[in-house]
Amino acid sequence: MLIDGFGRKHTYLRLSLTERCNLRCQYCMPAEGVDLTPSPKLLTHNEILRLANLFVTYGVDKIRLTGGEPTVRKDIHDICSDLSSLKGLKTLAITTNGITLAKKLPMLKQCGITNLNISLDTLVPSKFEFMTRRKGHHKVIESINAAIDVGYNPVKVNCVVMRGFNDDEICDFVNLTVDKPINVRFIEFMPFDGNVWDVKKLIPYSEMLDTVAKKFPTLKRLCDHPTETAKNFQIDGHVGTVSFVTSMTEHFCAGCNRLRLLADGNLKVCLFGPSEVSLRDPLRSGAGDEELREIIGTAVKRKKASHAGMFDVAKTANRPMIHIGG
Repeated sequence: MLIDGFGRKHTYLRLSLTERCNLRCQYCMPAEGVDLTPSPKLLTHNEILRLANLFVTYGVDKIRLTGGEPTVRKDIHDICSDLSSLKGLKTLAITTNGITLAKKLPMLKQCGITNLNISLDTLVPSKFEFMTRRKGHHKVIESINAAIDVGYNPVKVNCVVMRGFNDDEICDFVNLTVDKPINVRFIEFMPFDGNVWDVKKLIPYSEMLDTVAKKFPTLKRLCDHPTETAKNFQIDGHVGTVSFVTSMTEHFCAGCNRLRLLADGNLKVCLFGPSEVSLRDPLRSGAGDEELREIIGTAVKRKKASHAGMFDVAKTANRPMIHIGG
């Protein structure tokens, strides 16, 4: 069911738990905000569990919880506990902005979270406030250190790099990997509705790599899994690692194994494609597993070989990232 027309087997589901967030990051949400889906139209705990179980039954072995900010959902611990008990699921990950993570982390780990990504785009508190339109930089740093303390290895730190904002901090981020089990992931700036994407703000992978290699000449490429989204590197003597997510300049569509289930129950087979299909509506109309399987299978079969080039992606109608799930 989860093999597309190009032979790609989809074993990874990114599951958005909510559209709500306690930050207002400029690359994720328009300045004027977004209209949130009314609560009755969002997937309930039981609906999330049923659909997740369906995907796992058909071959998904990794689920990543996203948002919005997944930790603002009140039943986050119960959802994690139920998902982690699904037979066949090997990895339950979460991507979070880290604002409330530190105090919730021990329970999240106990409830089955195996992998952790924390978003942080600057090491300068004033720039953090400018980018996120909120305070809280110290809370994110606290969460990163708390994650290390409770044993996550690596702790992945996602950093969207933008020219004129944080490109001068690339090597400062790399320094985080010297003596801590941190995987810094530099992400190319991507276009979504309302984030005022401009190619002039894009720092391409080649430029980021050159910046790091000049400062850290022992940087060397690691062997990546065929489905890996990042290009991974190690620096001699560093405990942690450095990665680059190159969606815009060197896409990795050929090895894509990812599907996205949005908080409103829509299935999205490609992050940059406008096509979506509702699983919530047939689920609430009484559809059985076989009918849902057909809907999912048809959507997967329609997945294209690759997404469009970055300029075409920028012109294509798509939802804001906060709706899609980070």
